[in-house]
Amino acid sequence: MGKKYADSVKLLEKNKMYDPSEALALVCQTSKAKFDETIEIHVRLGVDSRHADQQVRGAVVLPNGTGKKVRTLVLTKGDKVEAAKAAGAEYVGDMEFVDKILKENWFEFDVVIASPDMMGVVGRLGKVLGPKGLMPNPKAGTVTPDVARAVTEAKAGKIEYRLDKTNIIHCPIGKASFGAEKLQANFDTLMGAIIKAKPAAAKGQYIKSCTIASTMGPGIKVNSAKIG
Repeated sequence: MGKKYADSVKLLEKNKMYDPSEALALVCQTSKAKFDETIEIHVRLGVDSRHADQQVRGAVVLPNGTGKKVRTLVLTKGDKVEAAKAAGAEYVGDMEFVDKILKENWFEFDVVIASPDMMGVVGRLGKVLGPKGLMPNPKAGTVTPDVARAVTEAKAGKIEYRLDKTNIIHCPIGKASFGAEKLQANFDTLMGAIIKAKPAAAKGQYIKSCTIASTMGPGIKVNSAKIG
C-alpha cells in the first residue's frame, strides 16, 4: 500500500455507508495521483444476469460528459458517410475498416457506431469487438440510421452500462477535476437510468451495493437506501 493510498484510507470511516453527496466529495479528496483520475461507480444489482429477462443494459448521456476525448468509428455507406464526418467522427467507412480491424488488429477508437444496413458486415467483428465491449448494439444506440446523432452523443459523454457476469455494473462518471457537484449530476443521471431499467422479473432489493472510487484511490461505500 503506497503512502498516498494509506493517507486516503485515513479519510474514510471503517464500515461507514456514505450518502451519495458525501461519497462524491470524499472521492475528490482521496484522488491524490499526479494525473486527473477517473471516477468510477460499481453497482451490484439484485438480479441474475444468466436469465434473459433479468438483463440490465442501456446507455445514457452524462450531463457533464466523462472528461475523456472519445474517438468514434462509424461503419456506414452512402449519404450517411458525409453526415458522420460532419458530426465529427474520426473514422468513417465500411469494408476498409472491417478488414483493418480483422487483419491488422487495429483498435484506434473508443466507440463503434453502425447503420443497420451494415450489420451483416459488422457481424464478422463480433469475436474481436465483443470481448472489448465495443460491439455496436441497438439498445445502446450504436446501431442506428441516424449515425450523425450517435456521433454527437458519444462525444457529448454518452456511456453504456451493462451487467458483468457477477451482476455488477462498472461505469465512469467523470474526472476528479470535475468536483463533487458535476460528479453528482452525472451520478444521479446514471443511477436514474439504471433504476428505470429494472427488469420486471427482478425480485427483492434491486440495488444491493454501490461503491465509488477514483483510479488509484480506495472504494467508498454508498448507502444504497439513499439512491434514487
